[in-house]
Amino acid sequence: MTDRKESAVKLVGIAGASGSGKSYFARLLHGTVAGSALILSLDDYYKDRSDIPLLERQAINYDHPDALDFELFINHLQALKSGCEIEQPLYDFSIHNRRGEKETVSPAQVIIVDGILLYAVQNCRRLFDVRVYVDTPLDICFIRRLQRDIRERGRSVESVIQQYMQTVRPMFIEFVQPTRNDADIVVQGIGDMKADVDRVIGKIME
Repeated sequence: MTDRKESAVKLVGIAGASGSGKSYFARLLHGTVAGSALILSLDDYYKDRSDIPLLERQAINYDHPDALDFELFINHLQALKSGCEIEQPLYDFSIHNRRGEKETVSPAQVIIVDGILLYAVQNCRRLFDVRVYVDTPLDICFIRRLQRDIRERGRSVESVIQQYMQTVRPMFIEFVQPTRNDADIVVQGIGDMKADVDRVIGKIME
């Protein structure tokens, strides 16, 4: 375990719609920020649903805050910010469940976290020192999500469209879009994002 003063650790959140470019922006920031840094994804904290069969897991609304284990997630963020290691769960989208193994994650000076619902829960939102929201047109978000889910998650076009219309878009409007107002910095998820990365780094250094 590494001892580190909590005040020395910066927790940076990156929220926005599915397909907005959150993970891409997180990687850009990670590669630019000075000092030690790590990336966490809220996606790995979907609840363990080993108690129900795959067909039932496929029907869960994963775009609602209740699908996530925020209690564990918040505990892990607090531990990292206090300088402690965590045993992070790993999520497998192909089976809609956590994998059997976990990953040991050590603290860093800058902890970058991405997730659509980062700011939807107050106890989670208040932990972040810098809150970023990636504001990307929804048509572009949908195209990116469609391409990703077919290529990386073995989904059909029809299933992606059905999920988008039934849960992704309505949950975005209800839970994600309003959190744009909670962001310290709003960035565009298209084009050259270097200037946006510089803005966020400036905020981290304040």
